[in-house]
Amino acid sequence: MKPPRKRSITIRGHRTSFSVEDAFYEKLEAAAEAKAIPLARLIAQIDAARPREVNLSSAIRLFVLDWVQSHKSD
Repeated sequence: MKPPRKRSITIRGHRTSFSVEDAFYEKLEAAAEAKAIPLARLIAQIDAARPREVNLSSAIRLFVLDWVQSHKSD
């Protein structure tokens, strides 16, 4: 298993970074593709919806977990 990898992205006009494992990132990309939206837009949505006490990396992992569970039968 590889450690989380730091990635940078611009959302809502500012640069931010998050660290997730490759498996989470791959599913995040798949979710953006399935929703037919750019990855940055999906991350911005996740960021906007997360409670402020939850960091972006955790929010992304939780989103991916939920998305994978809700698409098991696809």
